[in-house]
Amino acid sequence: MQQKYYYCEYCGHRFPSVRLLTSAPCVRHPDGPNKGRHKLYEGTEKSEYTCKYCGKKFPSIMMMTAAPCVNHPKGANKGNHSPAL
Repeated sequence: MQQKYYYCEYCGHRFPSVRLLTSAPCVRHPDGPNKGRHKLYEGTEKSEYTCKYCGKKFPSIMMMTAAPCVNHPKGANKGNHSPAL
């Protein structure tokens, strides 16, 4: 039986359970590093993820959320890419 993983929408880290994911602080939280908890990514696990703001594709959520997005709602490069469901 294959292990199911749960991913944080803000930073892309994976966890073996939703409980562990939602109980830990997130370094890429929108309010600031470690000022909030991880947020569950509710999409499916994929081989490629698309940014919901600009359409750029990435091989993982972790790589996506590490890079600034030119079409971010806060302004060009003022926020990171975010995965589309």
